[in-house]
Amino acid sequence: MESGEAKDQLRLMAHLMRRAGFTATRNELEAYVEQGYAQTVEKLLHPQISNHMPDDIIRRYHVGQHELRQLDEAGAYWMYRMITSENPLEEKMALFWHGLFATGYSKLNQARVLLNQVDMFRNYGLGSFRTLLIELSKDPAMIIWLDNNENHSGAINENYGRELLELFSMGIGNYTEQDIKECARAFTGWTVKNAEYMAMRASKDSIWPYGRIAWHYEYRSDDHDTGDKEFLNQKGDFNGEEVIDIIVRQEATARFLSTRLFQFFVADDIDKQGANLIKTMMDEYFESNFNIVSVMRILLNSDYFKSDTAFYARVKAPIESVVGTARLAGSYREPTLNVHSLWSQATFMGQGLLSPPTVEGWHEGTEWIDSGALVERINFVSNELSNSENPGIQFLINTLLERIEGPLTAEKAVDGCLDLIGPIEVNPDTYAGLMEFTHKFMSQKSANDKTQALIANLLGMIGATREYQLA
Repeated sequence: MESGEAKDQLRLMAHLMRRAGFTATRNELEAYVEQGYAQTVEKLLHPQISNHMPDDIIRRYHVGQHELRQLDEAGAYWMYRMITSENPLEEKMALFWHGLFATGYSKLNQARVLLNQVDMFRNYGLGSFRTLLIELSKDPAMIIWLDNNENHSGAINENYGRELLELFSMGIGNYTEQDIKECARAFTGWTVKNAEYMAMRASKDSIWPYGRIAWHYEYRSDDHDTGDKEFLNQKGDFNGEEVIDIIVRQEATARFLSTRLFQFFVADDIDKQGANLIKTMMDEYFESNFNIVSVMRILLNSDYFKSDTAFYARVKAPIESVVGTARLAGSYREPTLNVHSLWSQATFMGQGLLSPPTVEGWHEGTEWIDSGALVERINFVSNELSNSENPGIQFLINTLLERIEGPLTAEKAVDGCLDLIGPIEVNPDTYAGLMEFTHKFMSQKSANDKTQALIANLLGMIGATREYQLA
């Protein structure tokens, strides 16, 4: 029997891994508890070798994942990595940036460049926010997505400059329309190397004369506006990097970034204590010279993050629900063509990986839940968690049976499943419903066939609860 302190540590670690990862298995949680909370946070913040499913294994089974031009192949490829990576926060941060700096297949028609962008998020997503914004501005997928390849000296295109300020760094109300124009001027000449090559050979109806090639960044000094600019009350012959230098020093930028991180990792809604935490994160943003790791360390180690207020205070995004469930079930850890349906499931729930609906990304929180999406969520989770052929479910069944003392009762079954699948806490009405289901199941099955089937079906029922859909 676990002590109260041990249960509290396990509960806190499960909370950390739901937020800083995609849920952890029971073995992983117990190993993390042994390591300690603060040490686990540091390990998450400083990812090492990910040991994810290797490309050579994937490509033996997936011909389409050699080139990764197609959306479903690319989405499935990233799903494999999220499920099998030993660096969960690295993938979670990449997902965060993918939602914030939303770039989609619908316009690009080339998924490889989107995966290249995701690689950039892995490389820079836990470093300097200044460096990340510079790399984002050089990213070919972003350049095409927001038309900076059409941004020329003497004929500016404001799309990237506008979204850099509005959606990526400062937020509405902290700049003027003139600032947008000056920002766009600073980014003239930041383009893709092979865009002109394609345009010279393309017909007027297509920019794909030689297939859907991937692009590369190029700076063209002869297309850069070298005139003086006035941006956020500062004057000079600014280029893109100097504009970003000005942006990252703004209080609005610190607030914007800290708020978005809070809403993604802590809670959908911000109360007074949450606002205080955001202020502390803002202070650390400046003190650390815009370092994202330092801001995340404050967040994950804060009393607010560890408090009951933060537990189950977020609705899981579809990717979180699907990937977390697959990790618990132990499925999709070997190549299978079914991984395409895994990517499709998240899309049906409202989050098409690599295909956000607009430059705003996805509307999160309770907007994830509607009647159609909820049915998809419950059906997927219930099917995965009630399938005793999944290795993770078989492990949970065996572990529960090994730990139970004496005959299996309904209470032992319900309590044991809630403990092993989370630990997860459900409200009294939900608990009563699980008990009613268990009593009925046990009364209808013979002793020979009820035990494993009961536990598997009970795990599926827990996956259908409101609490399981919260992080």
